[in-house]
Amino acid sequence: MARILPLLLTSICGLSFSVSLPAQTTSPAVRPAGGAYFQALVKEAKSRIREIGADQLGVLQKATPSPVLVDVREDNEWDKGRIPGAIHVGRGVLEVNIESRLPQKSTPIVVYCQGGGRSAVAADVLTKMGYTNVSSLAGGSAAYQAAGLPVDKSTPPK
Repeated sequence: MARILPLLLTSICGLSFSVSLPAQTTSPAVRPAGGAYFQALVKEAKSRIREIGADQLGVLQKATPSPVLVDVREDNEWDKGRIPGAIHVGRGVLEVNIESRLPQKSTPIVVYCQGGGRSAVAADVLTKMGYTNVSSLAGGSAAYQAAGLPVDKSTPPK
């Protein structure tokens, strides 16, 4: 309405004037810029998901059924090394590809990335998609490696 009123007054009254309207903005809490926006997404996701530490992952890997490890990092990160036994489904294609890779929604899944942010968002997305047993690796592969756990650095199959 604020943008239409000057046009109406101009056409009806023959007035000519300039109106300066404030730019339409969204609250920073709702939509912060750049990395802050991603951090807000991560914080929100972490409030809804289950995170596990590297030590808990070790215990779960010995359980039956052991969880499927889903690496959501970029291809170049995956190529440099990964947690042994993990499958690669990059974060950018997760929603498109995960159901063909893991059709059973009750499959125990542990999602990881480099630092734990992307995996938290990915775990939240998987839960929204109906997966019922999803965790995110707190601290990601960085925490896993810091715990002295094994990393597979072999050339991955293409």
